[in-house]
Amino acid sequence: MRFVFNRLGKRELVTSLMVLIFIGLFILPFVVVTVKSFSVGWRFPELLPQAYSLNGWRNIFGDPSLKESIVTTLKVGFYVVLLNLLLSLPAAKVLSTYSFKGKSMIETFLLSPILIPGILLAMGLQFTMIQFGLADQVSGVVLVHLIPTLPYAIRIMRAGYERLGIALGEQASVLGAGPFIRFFTLSLPLLLPSIRSLMLLTFVISLGQYALTAIIGGGNVITLPLLYYPYFSSSNEAVVAGFSILFALLPLLFIGGVEILLRLVIRAVNRV
Repeated sequence: MRFVFNRLGKRELVTSLMVLIFIGLFILPFVVVTVKSFSVGWRFPELLPQAYSLNGWRNIFGDPSLKESIVTTLKVGFYVVLLNLLLSLPAAKVLSTYSFKGKSMIETFLLSPILIPGILLAMGLQFTMIQFGLADQVSGVVLVHLIPTLPYAIRIMRAGYERLGIALGEQASVLGAGPFIRFFTLSLPLLLPSIRSLMLLTFVISLGQYALTAIIGGGNVITLPLLYYPYFSSSNEAVVAGFSILFALLPLLFIGGVEILLRLVIRAVNRV
């Protein structure tokens, strides 16, 4: 009885400690930044601001480029996530299922963008983008954002396929299910945790790309980072805090929309 109590006591202690760490690392900073965005001259060691104001948010929403930058950021993020899904799913399937000559070389090539600075590749690709008319275009920015996102997408989906295995697919094939039915009724529901992780990670990485967007976009493709970083050197800390909140909310908004879309697709497939 004492052993069971000790086990439960240790488990509750560890759980409480993890909750406190989560609050300290994620919840508390978000609360502080939110209060900072409504404060005036809040400085350490003051526990609470002495005055509050909406001037920071007025400056943010008063920027005429804000709406365009948010729409462009969501558009670029959506296409980046979509391309990562379309490219990583077959690549991960092949790498996790089949063994063939040159497999290790292909894996190294697909993961090499992680080892090479993205800005170096962007500088080299800029001339190619100009020749093909992709520079200063959203399409060019989307393609260059694949450099820092696709290697992670392949790793995530490969781990998902390795957990899935091939036994279930073989059984479904024996029972007469075609590739389309096997993917949408068997593989897709089991791969949803990996797909969610892929979408969130690739969108967040794409959201934070300033240098790649500036080089390929040439200042014509205005995303939220391009609008945010000039304010970052501003003395108005409320504006910086407000932009930080926008950066935190955009991935949540995107993932919420994608989650609704995924559920609608799965429900439609199940009806068929």
